[in-house]
Amino acid sequence: MAIARALLEDLSDHWWVILLRGIVSVIFGVLAFRWPGATVLALVFLWGVYAVIDGAFALYLTYLAGRQQRRWWPYLLEGLVGIGAGVVAFASPGLTALTLLLLIAGWAIVSGVFEIIAAVDLRKQIDNEWLLGLAGVFSIVFGVLVAMQPDAGALAVVWTVGAYALVFGITLIALAFRVRGLGKPHRTAAVA
Repeated sequence: MAIARALLEDLSDHWWVILLRGIVSVIFGVLAFRWPGATVLALVFLWGVYAVIDGAFALYLTYLAGRQQRRWWPYLLEGLVGIGAGVVAFASPGLTALTLLLLIAGWAIVSGVFEIIAAVDLRKQIDNEWLLGLAGVFSIVFGVLVAMQPDAGALAVVWTVGAYALVFGITLIALAFRVRGLGKPHRTAAVA
C-alpha cells in the first residue's frame, strides 16, 4: 500500500512526464498521417526518434521509482528496449519493411506489458487507473496485429502506426491530467 501511494505521489508530482510522452506520441501520429507517402526509410528514422524519446522518458520514471524504493525494473526495461530499438533504427536505416514492422511490433508488445504492470500497481490508489492499462492493451493489440500481418503495404503501415501513436498519446494525456494533483491529498492525510 505504501509503495503504491509513493508511486501515486511520484506520478502526481511528475504528471508532466506522462503528458510529454503523450504529446510526443500524438506529434508522431500526426506526422505519420501528414506524410503518408513517406518511404520506409523515412519511417525508420521518424520512428527511431520517437522510440529514443519515449525510452528516455521511461528511464526518467525508473529514476523516480528508484528514489522511492519501489519497483523500478519495468520502467528500466521499457526504457532500454525503446532506446535500443531507436538506436537499431538509426544504425541500420536500410532495414526491410518486414524487419521494421517486427521491431515496432515487439516494442509495442513489451511496452504494453509494462504499462499494464504499472496500472495494476496503481489500482488501489486511484480511480480510472484503467487508462494506463488501456494504453498497455492498445500497445499489445497493435503489436500483435502488426506481427500477424507484416506484408501490409507501406501506406497501411504508416497509417496503422500513426493511428496507434495518436490513440496511445491521447490516452497518456488523459492519464496525465487524471493523476495531476492526486498525490497531494494522500500527503495531507498522512501529515494530519
